[in-house]
Amino acid sequence: MTLAVVTSRALAGLQAPEVAVEVHLANGLPAFNIVGLADTEVKESRDRVRAAILTSGFDFPARKITVNLAPADLPKDSSRFDLPIALGILAASGQVQCPRLAEYEFAGELALGGELRPIRGALAMACQAKEDRRAFVLLKLAVRERPVWLMACRFMLSILWPKWRRSLTA
Repeated sequence: MTLAVVTSRALAGLQAPEVAVEVHLANGLPAFNIVGLADTEVKESRDRVRAAILTSGFDFPARKITVNLAPADLPKDSSRFDLPIALGILAASGQVQCPRLAEYEFAGELALGGELRPIRGALAMACQAKEDRRAFVLLKLAVRERPVWLMACRFMLSILWPKWRRSLTA
């Protein structure tokens, strides 16, 4: 496979619009280009992704790599696209087999050693992914967002628990 599509999310206020991270490998001089209205942080992911793939024991393809972040008219910022770009490269190069990749969404910043760093906006991304009937893979939650997750879970339980309890006793 020379094309892989990994789903992720951008942030626009409280909304988390879907972003398709399309990775294409082609023959030609080795290059790594990111297109699709990506800001500086996203374009810097080329170096983070390359280093993370290599230090994690995978091969970085010596081919022309084009990453398209679609839709092109939606601004993309932050390093949250590192993980989906890396997964797309590994899937497109055949180093990992992902037959059910379309059922999941990914976001995460990669350290040069391959470790994942926290991202902001994970709650909005997870809620939006659930609405689209996909699982949001959150590998590491930012410390500053943990209280938000706890409050959201407590709030949802306070609303849903009475309904569940009534349905269980009926």
